[in-house]
Amino acid sequence: MWRFLAGVGSALLLVTAGLFIWKAQADRSTLIPAMPIAGQAAPMGLTDLTEPPSASEKTREEKRFSRYDKDRNGAVGRDEYLISRQKAFAKLDLNHDGKLGFDEYAVKAVQKFAAADQDKNGALTAVEFASTRVVHKIKPKAKCVPLVRAPAVADEPEEG
Repeated sequence: MWRFLAGVGSALLLVTAGLFIWKAQADRSTLIPAMPIAGQAAPMGLTDLTEPPSASEKTREEKRFSRYDKDRNGAVGRDEYLISRQKAFAKLDLNHDGKLGFDEYAVKAVQKFAAADQDKNGALTAVEFASTRVVHKIKPKAKCVPLVRAPAVADEPEEG
């Protein structure tokens, strides 16, 4: 029994010694370069790489502002601000009276219901209702065409 305990003890002692030696060698040959001194310029003009670059909110707001400022005078007037709503309203106002009734508001839904009601009974069955689901268009992904390589032609021996 004492031989077994002596073997386990010596194995633990060797493993511990190996870990100390390994750690000592790892500390000497570090692969991480030292931090640059604050006065030195960062390599290739890079400054702080702690987070990935992203567009600031100001940039997004500037873009949004320029979309609304149609006359480029540096201010968004009431008419410029409401023009997108006026275009949407004009599409819905079918009789162009300046008023939007419920029938004008719901015209697309009414047309969709009429198209789905195949038996024209004024009610949709489960199959008819399923045809009214919204189908999202998916942008086609770029197709990667593999390169076709011509088979290597072996040098044919010349007949002489």
